[in-house]
This record gives sequence, C-alpha cells and structure tokens, in this order.
Amino acid sequence: MENHRKTRLLIGLGVAAALLLGKLFIIQILDSGYKENALNNSMVYDIIYPTRGVIYDRNGKIIVGNKVAYDIMVSPREVKEFDTLSLASVLDVSPDLIRDKMAEYERNRKKIGYQSVVMLKQIPASTYMKFDEVKYKFPGFRGQVRSIRDYPINAGGNLLGYVSEVDAAFMERHPGEYRSGDYAGKTGIEAAREKDLRGEKGYNIYLRNSKNQIETRYKDGEMDKEAVPGHDVVTTIDADLQQFGQELMKNKVGSLVAIEPSTGEILAMVSSPGIDVDMLSDIGKHYQEISKNPYKPMFNRAVQAPYPPGSCFKIVNGLIGLQEGVLRPEYSYPCSQGYHFGAGHKLGCHSHKSPLDMEESIMMSCNAYYCYVLRNILDNKRYGSIDEALDKWREYALSFGFGRKLGSDFPSELGGNIPSSKYYNRVYGKNRWNSITVISLSIGQGEIGVTPLHLANFCATVANRGYYIIPHIIKDSEGVTIDPKYHEKQYTMVDTTHFRKVIKGMWRAVNSGFGSGGTASIAHVDGLDICGKTGTAQNPRGADNSVFMCFAPMDNPKIAVAAYVENGGFGATWACPLASLMVERYLNGEISPGARQDLERRMREGNLMARVKKD
Repeated sequence: MENHRKTRLLIGLGVAAALLLGKLFIIQILDSGYKENALNNSMVYDIIYPTRGVIYDRNGKIIVGNKVAYDIMVSPREVKEFDTLSLASVLDVSPDLIRDKMAEYERNRKKIGYQSVVMLKQIPASTYMKFDEVKYKFPGFRGQVRSIRDYPINAGGNLLGYVSEVDAAFMERHPGEYRSGDYAGKTGIEAAREKDLRGEKGYNIYLRNSKNQIETRYKDGEMDKEAVPGHDVVTTIDADLQQFGQELMKNKVGSLVAIEPSTGEILAMVSSPGIDVDMLSDIGKHYQEISKNPYKPMFNRAVQAPYPPGSCFKIVNGLIGLQEGVLRPEYSYPCSQGYHFGAGHKLGCHSHKSPLDMEESIMMSCNAYYCYVLRNILDNKRYGSIDEALDKWREYALSFGFGRKLGSDFPSELGGNIPSSKYYNRVYGKNRWNSITVISLSIGQGEIGVTPLHLANFCATVANRGYYIIPHIIKDSEGVTIDPKYHEKQYTMVDTTHFRKVIKGMWRAVNSGFGSGGTASIAHVDGLDICGKTGTAQNPRGADNSVFMCFAPMDNPKIAVAAYVENGGFGATWACPLASLMVERYLNGEISPGARQDLERRMREGNLMARVKKD
C-alpha cells in the first residue's frame, strides 16, 4: 500500500515537471513574445508620420494639399553634455529657449521616459540642413521630416478647418489613437473626415545598448511598419464659386450658402468674416489673433447662427395654407400699410397695390396677406384648440428641415427653433394666447430661428417641388464612402402640386421688372429665369438683417442660394444682389458686362462692418 502511494506521488511529480519543462520550452524557444517584451525596454520606435490625404473640390482642383515641414526632435534621456550656444546658433534660436526646453523635459522626465518629443516645429529648410551636417555633435537630438497642410486656393478657411497638435484632452477623448506630438483635424472638413484623412503611422525599430545609445536595427527591420497615407477626399465644393463668394462677402458679416438641388451637394459655404487659409497652416501662431477678433471669424455662421428668416418664411406659410385647404392661389386679401388688429395695433407693410392674390403677395412681399394666411391656419375649425393647430403648423415646418439639425456631414450644425404650443403655454399660460399673440410668425419673426443652411435647403426643396436631399459636403470617391442617407429624397408634408403655385410668385418677384412691384428685380439676369424671395429680418442689435433666397433656372434648377447679411437692411439692398451674382457666376461662368459688373463692383466694395455691434 505504501509503495503504491509512492508510485502515484512520483508519477504526479513527473507530470508536473513535464508540464513546467514544456511551458519553459514554449516560452523560450517557440514563443518570441516574451523575449520581445523583455527587449521593449531597450527598443526605440522611430515614428514615421503618414502623408495626410489631399482634399479636392468637385472639379478635381486641390484645395488642401501637403508640403514638407522640418522639426527638431529630442530624446531627453539620450542627451549628453552639449554646447548650448553652438546648438542655438545652428538652430537660429536663443540659448535661453534651449535651456528652458531642457529644464521642462527634466521636470517631466518620468512622463517622457525614453520617448522623443518635438523641440522646434517647422524650422526653415536651410536651418534643417545646417543642423543635419553637425547633428553628430549633439547626441539625443535629431531632425524629423513630416508633411503639413498647404492651401493652393483661398477657398474657405472655416469650411476646410485646421490641423493642429493634439493635447491631453483630445487624447483622452480618443484613447489609444494618438500620442503626444501627433496632429489631428480640429474643425471643418479636417475634423469631420479625420479618420479618412489621417492615415496610419509607421515606425522603424532600433535597439539601444546599456549606455542608452542607439546601436542597430531590430531584426534588420523585419518588424518595422510602413506608414499608410491617408485617403484623399473629394468635396462637393466648387472652389471658384467659394472664392467668389468670399470676395463678395468681404467687409460684411453673414453667410452665403449654395446647394445643387438635385443632389443636396453644397457648392459653396461662406461665413464672413472667416479665417484666411494662410493662417491655417500654422494655426498656433495666429490663434490669439483669431480668438480675440471681435467679429469671431472661427464662428461658422452658415451652420451655427440661428437667425430670424424674415419674409422668406412666407413661402412656408403659403405652402402650409395650400395643403391645409385654407388658402387658394386666387384668394385676395387687402393691405392698408399693414395688418390692423386689436385696439390700434398694426403689423406694418410697405406701399403696394391692394388687394392682392397669392402670386402678387409673393412678388410684392406683402406682410398683411400672410397675417391672414397664418390666422386661417391657426384658427382652422378642424382643430380642437390653438395648441393643436399650432403644433400641426410646427409639424409642417419641421418637415421642411426647420427647427432641427438637417443631419449634414458638416460638424457643429445647429438645429434652430420652431416654437411649439408648450413653449407659448409656458410663456403666456394655458388658454391665454391665440393667433394674434403669435402673428409675427406669419412673416418669419418671433421665436423662429433658422441657419443660412436651413434657408438654402428650403430653397432647394421648393426648387425640387417638395423634397430635399440632406445637404452634404463630401462625395463618394475611392476609399471614401458617404452615408446612403445623402442620396435619399426627404419629402415634405406638402403635396408636390402646390409648389408650382408659389414658384410663379417667386419668378415674378425677380422678373417683373423695376416699377412693377417685384421686390427682387435687382436679381434679374437675362436668360437665367431666377426665382427668389426677399426678406428683411428685424434685428434687436442694430439695423435689420438683409435676407434673400433664390434658385435657377425655374425648370430643372441647378443651384439654390441663401444669402444672409447682418445689419444689411432691406433684402433687396445686399442679400438679393449677392445671391444673384453667385447664381450668375455659377451658371454662366462670368458676370455680364455693364450693369451687372457695376453691381458686382458695388458688392465687392461695400463695407458694412461699422454697422455691426460686436460682443
């Protein structure tokens, strides 16, 4: 019995020993991972940064490319005693700058470890070559060649966005994706398409000896990784049109947005004042200047400024009235310098013929007409209460894309506002308001807020006779696929048959000729059949805002434009000519000689900056 127990014990010990030996054999002979982990302390990864993808306009023009930049790197733990004055002379910097940098690295010694950090960015090529010849004198210092952004065309600083070095907060939001010294897109297209544009970093691995000196390539480069360039991105932008819009908006505050109605592709998106592309390649150098500018050039008004739409919104109310059956094109309403209600109250209007039918009301932009229309919508007996009627009105407005984010692929888009009955119940109290209380909604005032992108999209919706494709700024291209939703039609709640009834009025607003009542006659261009609607939006911070939206041609439209000029006054004064010039330039390739070129000159030279109240 005793011998039997001994035998079993010896067998157990033998099995355990065999398992241990087998594990050791796997670790030491078959699996090199442990060895490599042990080597990691003596391995140096020399990062190879990929070339960032190029950004093209819709016609194949490069709007963001790359150029070579030279940096000086330092691995603090590899630095030996060196001649500070000599290095400062080679790099054309002050000795104090180098001393301060080295002191900073010493304070962060544990955090930096054996990593290399950027000491100087974007030094001149001549300085880099000078350093390269004497770098052997300065162990621990080395040069790095990388690419930075280049802008061949001044086409939309706000639109394109900028690339800059990542900070701790950015790395926390993207764990494991970036490390100190990496660059990433922070705004605009650069941020929106960061994953496509950035590519994948590569590296060369070197071994260091016991004295921390780099000695040789690890495994003769077998474990090195090549950098993978970023994907090129093709935008929907027409660079020439974008540049033209920027020139027109110089010294004005506001926005121009142009869309191709049939595709939803954004042809131009101008926010003024904006960032000049010359500042983008070294945003850090100009950041303070930009951020302290009282006109906020980094604020993209095209997608972030919720403005009152003014009379452009009359088209929305007209379409809702038609769909609800409370308005017909032949209905006429009077206007006596405005809409009179209550005890001596009036919503004013300019002088024109009276009464008017629907086409004439659009052509002449009559305020009183749309007061009648809104009241007919909200006081419709088919609804049990004003709350129900207003919420139905709001539902229609939302179907046009207002009051919410459109879902564009452009970052930082705001949703604007279309008020609900809950809002008015909160402000006035339940059953303590009616259609007269909210009469300003009839002319696009009150609590309505829309972005210029909303307006341009609405204009494209009218041009399409009842649907829009979500506005977007990136096209499908090799290696880059956009969301299928950017190819889908989004129909409104208004039947397509009603749109032609308002389009005729928009056509007459532009093409009726001077003296015939058309508020947008200045936008007329022979042969283009431009259809438009002016707006003059009240502004509590100064002069009224000038608003205009238009599309052309009337049939098979190719472009829809919204123009919004802060403190520009009447819609026909600034926004209308600006938008019409954009249409003419896009469709004809040039501005017609004579009166149209005179108009272009006046728009270019106009300076409204003094009118704008700065925060």
